Amino acid sequence: MEKIRSFRNLKLWKLGKEIVLDVYGVTGKFPKEEMYGLISQMRRAAISIPSNVAEGFNRKHNPEYRQLLYVALGSSAELETQIEVAHDLSFLSRDDRDGLLEKLDHELRMLRNLIKRL
Repeated sequence: MEKIRSFRNLKLWKLGKEIVLDVYGVTGKFPKEEMYGLISQMRRAAISIPSNVAEGFNRKHNPEYRQLLYVALGSSAELETQIEVAHDLSFLSRDDRDGLLEKLDHELRMLRNLIKRL
């Protein structure tokens, strides 16, 4: 098996980036008064996930990498909560909520598996 040389080759990072793009897409339809509230919080949490995966990968030391993956896990939990709240406020359709949560669940499983392997 060939060693992965860049975080860009990690399925975990690619899915995280896809989630960011999805979050930007759905939050662009939220009420404008949410710009500094839920929109900002959801975008910040989403971008934190692949950003911490990338930073950890480049640290090269397993304890630091693991810690940054735990930060990504925390951001995933924040985003999951924010998605549910956005749906409850009728800012997010059921289909959009379910699609985001499905991707986020897959991301969480990959994060946990990588943490176990380090």
